Amino acid sequence: MPVLPWGMIAAGIAALIAGLILVRPRFAAASGADKILVLGPVFEAVALAIFAAEHFLDAHDLMGAVPRWLPGALFWTYFVGTALLAAAISFIAWRCVRWSALLLALLFLIFVATIHFPNLLQHTHERLFWTIVVRETCFAGGAMILAGSVWTRGSSTGGMLIAFGRFLVAATFVFYAIQHFLFPRFVPGVPLGKLTPDWVPAPALLAYVVGTTLLAAGIGLMIPRARRTAAATAGTVLLLLTFFFYAPILITEIGTPLMVEGVNYVGDTSLFAATALLAGFTANLIDSLKA
Repeated sequence: MPVLPWGMIAAGIAALIAGLILVRPRFAAASGADKILVLGPVFEAVALAIFAAEHFLDAHDLMGAVPRWLPGALFWTYFVGTALLAAAISFIAWRCVRWSALLLALLFLIFVATIHFPNLLQHTHERLFWTIVVRETCFAGGAMILAGSVWTRGSSTGGMLIAFGRFLVAATFVFYAIQHFLFPRFVPGVPLGKLTPDWVPAPALLAYVVGTTLLAAGIGLMIPRARRTAAATAGTVLLLLTFFFYAPILITEIGTPLMVEGVNYVGDTSLFAATALLAGFTANLIDSLKA
């Protein structure tokens, strides 16, 4: 049995179980759309745990992504895995969230500046590289929103983090929506280079539905009264996509060379769903959960 994909799956399941158990008080305190929003940190932790396990179990392959000018590639690969795991534990335990979320946002932005953006400069005409740069920036935006929502009440820093992070997420939704309309044969959610399998019925229709959802949510995130509904709707659609689209694809890839890729797509879409849910976070939401 291959250790890498099953180790990643085990880490994700463990994070999901622990997260759902420990989120119960906040879930019970929430109402309406907030009930789905409070699950954002849980699914963020699930994805981070999956990718942390990948960094620990496949470090020698992943170290190739470390910039050549940075010495100690293997050390940095393990360091990133440790950082992702620490953030996952923080979100599950709901402890030190302000700093773990802020540092996670910084980590994603470092990925963009040192790895993905330099790659984009060499492949500016290829859609995939734009998608990856935007994806990592969006993930940073979601972490910014989470950090800002738990920041000291009344602090301008918290407000700026939320506003800027939400703008990044909204812009990503619109950008990805356009991609869904232009390239409907590619997998929905985060539209990377994988084609939707032939056994999936009406793949173009699925892409159009997800694209329309993302477009509406991107606009809704900029309208205060629609913000929570937009975030909850987009997050729910992406979670359904994770469980009923990407998980079945992963099942069909068990025992094949594509299994690790399948787990990565599950983790990636879970992280995108979590980012959508976090886009609805505000300081008022966090205060209501404390009451």
